[in-house]
Amino acid sequence: MRERALGLLACPVCGGQLELAAAVNQDEHVMTGTLTCAGCARAFPIRQGVPRFVEEPGEVGLEERRTAEAFGYEWTRYAELAARYRQQFLDWLRPVTPEMFQGRTVLEGGCGKGRHTALAAGFGANHVVAMDLSHAVDAAFANTRHLENAHVVQADLNRPPVARVFDFAFSIGVLHHLPDPERGFRALVGRLVPGGAISAWVYGREGNGWIVHGVSPVREHVTSHLPYGVLDALAGLLTLPLWLGTRLLYRPSRGTRLNAALPYAPYLTYIADFPYREQRSIVFDHLVAPVAFYIRREDFAAWFERAGLEGVAIEHHNANSWRGFGRLPVADGAAAAPAGTGE
Repeated sequence: MRERALGLLACPVCGGQLELAAAVNQDEHVMTGTLTCAGCARAFPIRQGVPRFVEEPGEVGLEERRTAEAFGYEWTRYAELAARYRQQFLDWLRPVTPEMFQGRTVLEGGCGKGRHTALAAGFGANHVVAMDLSHAVDAAFANTRHLENAHVVQADLNRPPVARVFDFAFSIGVLHHLPDPERGFRALVGRLVPGGAISAWVYGREGNGWIVHGVSPVREHVTSHLPYGVLDALAGLLTLPLWLGTRLLYRPSRGTRLNAALPYAPYLTYIADFPYREQRSIVFDHLVAPVAFYIRREDFAAWFERAGLEGVAIEHHNANSWRGFGRLPVADGAAAAPAGTGE
């Protein structure tokens, strides 16, 4: 972490201010040290440049630990970044545009290998604090270390170790893997300043019946219990017909009547340009998670309503997922940040 991030962080237990001690710096990063809460005196270590807020046994449940281990393996196994992530990121965030990030203080709930962290920082955010429960934070730190405005922490999304100073928060593909997805959503909203906005992307129940009834039981009872290396090899085998089908059928037929008649066409056409390795990581992702909720639109919309958000926009993405945007009301006498949503 860089010392300039210290004012953004807070004790995840009591919300107290954190003080840095025993710091060892390298290339403007605090590589090792201790963050101590001025309120409750709890101490949190910094290792390999990343503050660690989930060190004590029992701080997270068994399912959350299994999920963190699974995705920690995935995002260190598939740790590379790619130029195509930019458009994919914006597709998940729509109606948000890059302008939303300029000069803002941004919170990312679940960063994986840091691909969206790097993009948010590159869009001109003042700060991006990216958190993840898994050891994928080490890949995220490596991928964003060169960015002065990117800060990675290992933490429980349900207890963000940050102050309420954020103009924008986002979470892509993470909330539906929490035991209580709405709780994680509310935790992010709770770190926004008045007028601050949030975007989230989750698996949809609509359009995914075959996964809910066919794939999910196998994932829950079989594949999520396999050794990761074995599952990765299995994902490699399963990806081959997927990759061939998207390349030889879905991509050439894009925009035709034939394509519209194909099963799962919006999504499979969308990923038809992805290389084999990327599609393999997607297959692995869908088979490894101990927990995955497929959320109905009405339930997703209710999160925004119960959080008191305004200007809510919810859209179906690729006919199998939901993306949502909303904003906290502006406090009396305060001015909202420019929308940056392209509306």
